[in-house]
Amino acid sequence: MKKIWIIWLAAISLTACDLERLPATQMQSKQVEENPSENLDALVTGMYAQLKSWSDPMHRCGEYAGDNMMIRGSSTDAFFEFISFSRTPNNYRLQSFWDQGYKAIAQASNILKMVKEGQGKEIDNQLGECYFVRGMMYFYLCRAYGRPYYQAPDKNLGVPIVNGTPDDVLENLHLDNRATVKATYEQAINDLKQAEKLMTIDKGPAYASKEAAQALLSRVYLYMSGTYENPNREYAKLAVEYADKVINSKKYQLLSRDNFMKYNTFAPDNNKESIFVVKRVASEFSGYDHYYGIGGMYANIGGMGWGEMYASAKYIDLLNETGRNDWRPDHYRIIDARAAFIEPTYGKEKTEVFRFIYQNEKGDRNYAQFNIQRDGKDVKCIEKTEKEGIITYNLKPIDEQQGTYKIVYHEKEYAGMIDYYIHLNRAYPQFYIVKCSREGEDSHLHSPIISRLGEIYLNRAEAYAKLGEYEKARIDLNTIRERSIPNAGYPSLDASNAGMRIDKERQLELAFQAERSYDVFRNGKSLMRHYPGPHRQQEDIPATDYRVIYYIPQKAINAYPGTLTQNPTDNSGVVLK
Repeated sequence: MKKIWIIWLAAISLTACDLERLPATQMQSKQVEENPSENLDALVTGMYAQLKSWSDPMHRCGEYAGDNMMIRGSSTDAFFEFISFSRTPNNYRLQSFWDQGYKAIAQASNILKMVKEGQGKEIDNQLGECYFVRGMMYFYLCRAYGRPYYQAPDKNLGVPIVNGTPDDVLENLHLDNRATVKATYEQAINDLKQAEKLMTIDKGPAYASKEAAQALLSRVYLYMSGTYENPNREYAKLAVEYADKVINSKKYQLLSRDNFMKYNTFAPDNNKESIFVVKRVASEFSGYDHYYGIGGMYANIGGMGWGEMYASAKYIDLLNETGRNDWRPDHYRIIDARAAFIEPTYGKEKTEVFRFIYQNEKGDRNYAQFNIQRDGKDVKCIEKTEKEGIITYNLKPIDEQQGTYKIVYHEKEYAGMIDYYIHLNRAYPQFYIVKCSREGEDSHLHSPIISRLGEIYLNRAEAYAKLGEYEKARIDLNTIRERSIPNAGYPSLDASNAGMRIDKERQLELAFQAERSYDVFRNGKSLMRHYPGPHRQQEDIPATDYRVIYYIPQKAINAYPGTLTQNPTDNSGVVLK
């Protein structure tokens, strides 16, 4: 008799209620079939548990390969490959992402094989949750390992479709090669639609729901909707349709500006904007104070965390585009609500400096922080050098009220601002990111967001724009923009500016939710990281580059019972049409 193995053997802590119990480590299929209502809970709980290990590499794959953050220096950790675009097939974090994703698929699929639909509302709902998780996994795996949908989806490879443990697992096991990107998306869509059909019970954002399936379908179809230059109207319409379903359900609310600035501190169950999250609880990090969580990589809070990742200069510039966000404690003024998720590490002395970014002789960019001198309205800054001693520079005001000035440095003019000295780590000011920390005010506790209402408005705005319905797109876009920057909505939207403005708001709004790199490439854009950091600052990554997707883990290829084709190792192997 076939056994269903629950891979996760540690405490399952999705909520403060019955899902905190331990599921059985193994269970006979007959046991489940004879009493599904009793045993199905444990199996479904085990399925959700897979998402916890999966969500860590999922975040790193999506966010580190973008342009919202920078790292303080090169690293021997496997995640540095995501940042540097130095792709290899022997990356243990990619291996974990692959393994945990397929464990969740197997868990969901085996449940669906054992338990029949139509035995009751509760059982059908749990089966719908299984379809949701499986569909979500196929989509997330395909966007990481398969090329952007607009690039020959019927030719490029997605991921293997393996729905459950094969019956002949012990003898003559052979699995099919990777399905095409198109076929993988079809699998994800079919699963999500079945999930939508079966789920009628809303148990909160830590669990799949009808609206969670609809939210993800809106994103899947958006990924299929082509580029702004060459949109696919059929899929854009479907992206609108599913976004409509979520918004019109009235089950979710955009947080007020003040509450949105504290989004990261709300537990999922107390957040009216959250649709689906991978819920984490403090007990899962016992003894480490969440040191190894995602938040611990971005910041050091109370002496806990690595504090290796900082907000990129590009992201900070976007935050300051409509006015300076001043993080100084005695000048604190947030223009864009999303700036509340950034915390510079100021020195206690409150030393005034002029900070700007300059280019060296090689073309790379770096920060400078020079102490300033004031003489009435005249402001100067001082550089201390080993060869020339002290050099004084006159600053030309741009906006004195906002503390922005120009400097001529090494015969080039740069813009910067007067601020307090920010502590450096390997020459980089520590602009800590706290969007993935402080859930429940508990250090680096964070429940990764899969979908929230803010994204759905942005999905619909982009889909409307690709349909040429620019006024509808503008209304949705401004709904999100004006929540963060009151009275700063776009007065118009048209073919000439829609793509740029929507992309900008998606970058600002969805930063540190593992969306950025995929958003860039799916719309045929190049990733440009012309800001300080140890990454290759002068190398733009076009959407046609072979490195926009990850290699299939070599261990997965070696262990696969059949052919598992690797992704191209150079641009000559990329199929675009």
